[in-house]
Amino acid sequence: MGVIKELIRKEENNTLSFGDYSLATKTKKSDFEFNGDLYKVKTFQEITKLEKNGMFVYESIPGTTVNQFAMNGSGVEFSVEGTEDTQITLGLEPEKDFDVCINNVSVGVMRSNLGGKLVISLDLVKDNLSDVKVMAL
Repeated sequence: MGVIKELIRKEENNTLSFGDYSLATKTKKSDFEFNGDLYKVKTFQEITKLEKNGMFVYESIPGTTVNQFAMNGSGVEFSVEGTEDTQITLGLEPEKDFDVCINNVSVGVMRSNLGGKLVISLDLVKDNLSDVKVMAL
């Protein structure tokens, strides 16, 4: 699908797409309004980070491009693209179990930590999307 040149955008299906892992220097966009909330994205080759109303939502190391990001009370779904092995951290409910699926294959149940963070490792290949679904149990 490629990088998001505008850094963050609302999709027709009411999801967000964000990030540009091709940038050599850190670039950010603040105060992006979506469904009554304000989002901030920071992105470049080394990291992509998303915040909602000043609260942590998503971070990848190295940077990624995220498509069709949808978060609700039961979990989060998105497609992600990058160039190499990537660590993704999601901000979810604290100390809760989640079923994690990568490309429609369950990789097991994971528990978020006391701060609500859940860490997933992915083997990404440039120009290939990986679908991620993390649902509360």
